[in-house]
Amino acid sequence: MATQRVQDTHIETPGAAPGADVDVIVVGAGFAGLYMLYRLREQGFSTIVLEAGEDVGGTWFWNRYPGLRCDIPTTDYCYTWDAALEEEWTWSEKFATQPEILRYLQHVADRYDLRPGIRFSTRVTKAEWDEASASWTVDAATGESWTARHVVMASGALSVPKPVDIDGLQDFAGEVYSTCSWPEEPVDFAEKRVAVVGTGSSGIQLIPLVADQAAQLTVFQRTPAFSLPARNGAPPAHRVQRLAEDRQTYREEARWSSGGVPLDPPKERAEDLSEVERVARLEEAWAAGEIAAVNSVFADHLTNKASNDFFADFIRSKIRSIVKDPATAEKLCPTDYPFMAKRPCFDTGYYETFNKPHVQLHDLRSSPIVGADEKGLVTVDGLLEVDAIVLATGYDALTGALMAIDIAGRDGLTLRQKWADGPATYLGLMSSGFPNLYMITGPGSPSVLSNMVVAIEQHVDWVARCLVELRRRDVSSIEPTPAAEQGWVQHVLDCAEITLFPAANSWYLGANVPGKPRVFMPYVGGVGVYRQTCDSVLDRDFLGFELTGAAGTQRSDEVVNHLQPDVADLVRTSRDGCATTLTGDLREARKAIHEARGTRPGGREIFEVVEGVVPGADGELPFRLYRPDQEGPHPVVVYLPGGGWVLDDPWSEGFCRDLAARAGVAVLEVAYRRAPEAPFPAAVLDAYAATRFASERAVELGGIPGQVAIAGWGAGANLAAVVAQMARDAADAPDIGVQVLINPITDVTAIAEGSQAQEGEYGPRAESVNWLVHHYAGTQDLRDPRISPARSTSLVGLAPAVVVTSEFDSLRSQGEDYADALEEAGVPVHRIAARGHVHASLPMVALLSGDPVRAQIATTVREVLNVDSRLQPVVTRSA
Repeated sequence: MATQRVQDTHIETPGAAPGADVDVIVVGAGFAGLYMLYRLREQGFSTIVLEAGEDVGGTWFWNRYPGLRCDIPTTDYCYTWDAALEEEWTWSEKFATQPEILRYLQHVADRYDLRPGIRFSTRVTKAEWDEASASWTVDAATGESWTARHVVMASGALSVPKPVDIDGLQDFAGEVYSTCSWPEEPVDFAEKRVAVVGTGSSGIQLIPLVADQAAQLTVFQRTPAFSLPARNGAPPAHRVQRLAEDRQTYREEARWSSGGVPLDPPKERAEDLSEVERVARLEEAWAAGEIAAVNSVFADHLTNKASNDFFADFIRSKIRSIVKDPATAEKLCPTDYPFMAKRPCFDTGYYETFNKPHVQLHDLRSSPIVGADEKGLVTVDGLLEVDAIVLATGYDALTGALMAIDIAGRDGLTLRQKWADGPATYLGLMSSGFPNLYMITGPGSPSVLSNMVVAIEQHVDWVARCLVELRRRDVSSIEPTPAAEQGWVQHVLDCAEITLFPAANSWYLGANVPGKPRVFMPYVGGVGVYRQTCDSVLDRDFLGFELTGAAGTQRSDEVVNHLQPDVADLVRTSRDGCATTLTGDLREARKAIHEARGTRPGGREIFEVVEGVVPGADGELPFRLYRPDQEGPHPVVVYLPGGGWVLDDPWSEGFCRDLAARAGVAVLEVAYRRAPEAPFPAAVLDAYAATRFASERAVELGGIPGQVAIAGWGAGANLAAVVAQMARDAADAPDIGVQVLINPITDVTAIAEGSQAQEGEYGPRAESVNWLVHHYAGTQDLRDPRISPARSTSLVGLAPAVVVTSEFDSLRSQGEDYADALEEAGVPVHRIAARGHVHASLPMVALLSGDPVRAQIATTVREVLNVDSRLQPVVTRSA
């Protein structure tokens, strides 16, 4: 094998591999490869770019099909790292065509003299890590080979076509084209019978133009797409004006936005708006013709099915209004996946095309293709004779370009072997076992869910910063630790699971490629949040990485994002988040806590909510009774809200609705008296009195006579545990069927003594708990079991317990230790652990990551109370 030497460009630098040809090899010369070359050259790294194509452009070089455009406005789909470049280049259209984008990239390559650093017509076939020299050897199809300390894969997220799976296609005597590798010379479809297979973004852009030429066009569609009119024209005036007024601020907003385009996120959910307001917003988005407008309609269209349905129904109504044939219109209406769960398309006359008499839509679900012969495509209904076949079948997204190269890391492990069950990366940038191998916009990063150019620039800047620091430290290798990588993989999955994205069989999950593992690959947490995460990894001294060099080995196994994503949002956006320190004036504390928590959704729909009063220990107490949408009678659960015995709990309604609906129980939420106006033992006595009332008046409440359950969160769980002990010991006590303790405070003494309530990042902190206890218990003996139920002399004979703890609750050990003590006393205990949650997050039904935990709580309550056998058959009722 010949070895291509480029010693003329090599610069000896600390940390460089001895005898290596260059410091860095970059694979690909598209948007990512060009900027990577520029940045590395700027920092003094010797670099060579290996490009399979004959010119720069990457995806925009290979993809030339008619109608191809970007789907991000060109005001945003461009480099932002040089203001002079921005000012000298003027885009002609809102959504530029492929030729214009290619000319732009060619201009960049020439303007910055990047071509001398690029080897064209050089397809990389293999990359192998050598442990002894801590370097990579990269082979090309030309037979040439290069070595380098670092390799950057800038090969693109959408650059490798999906394999064609039509048997006999090679026998077809006519013309076959692929949108992924369109010929440079124009293709003439005049007077021809044409079949286009595929109605994703490529097909939707191409089909109207083919229809303008062809004598007959048959569109083969398996799954219809949601498409909005692009309304192409001049670049958007409002964006052009903002750039002219303050380009730097505009670009910075894009970098920290959710999708890489400046956007003021909507605050209103669909249900917060009237029908008139919803339709007005939807019409505005339809008229705007860009993704930012779509994301400005509702705050919850990606997380709430009902909200998403408003959007989907609106688009389907538009399709029906455009397409004249009702049967064709219905086939073009997506019905089996949420809007945006697949990347939405933007078209020019796509739906109108099906009104042309020579255009037919063929439904592949009812009549699939079984093969091809010399005359055309064969379906289960017979042969369709055509003169040309166009394959618009898409890409092997995100992993295709990486898996197409035989990449072997430590101990000969190949990337294909490691990713056999799906890609595993840290930050979408690197993969454990493959040192010094970087992936620009790899799986596990925002990439295809964002403005790709913004995502590319962020990755390139991160890699450049990383390499400069490694060189300064004389580090020979860097790779993520398995623990950090697995933590990131879990985080990416957690982000996706609280959205509607996984509800579609999309290429985001690899569902378009037969045999490809179904794993959600892009990061949906947002460009800005992701940028902050990547920056923090470097700011925290390469968190999650192992570095080896002249100074030895440095290793960090810490997970960068351990909170559930919506819990992390809560912590970020709350004024005092969940690391609350409560001191000073009580009235101000109550006001601040209430404002910080804000307004939360009311929770699930149930049959009815009844308000009334129950007799407390010293007067009447307000209550709310939540009845499920089932015929009763129901077991009654007395719920005691949290708030540290002192503060309000504005989340309780949503949680009570949720528990009632899921568990099939009637939930009686009692507003016990709060301290310091009613100090200990007022809350305890009120809670016990309410539980007795629920037991004695169960029939009036629509409940089952006799047995009741007691539940609570935080301080409310403290009271529930106390009530369970009092009920065990009293002669005329209510029969407690189960005690549900959610993040309970069970040993106030331990907190006061400083042996519990960790001073971690997420509260409540020990000083806050002690401040609350001071208002609640004053100078009382904190060892009193009615204050610290864990201090009881005996836990024998208590009701079965469901003990729920949150991973990042600073009081987690209170629940864990109490569960241990209950089990030692012979009490049946059902433990539920909430991964990634904090003390206050579980009762917030707006935090969707808590849904599985709340479902588990409800299921356990149903089982312990034997709800299913005690209820009448479920009958949906209407109020």
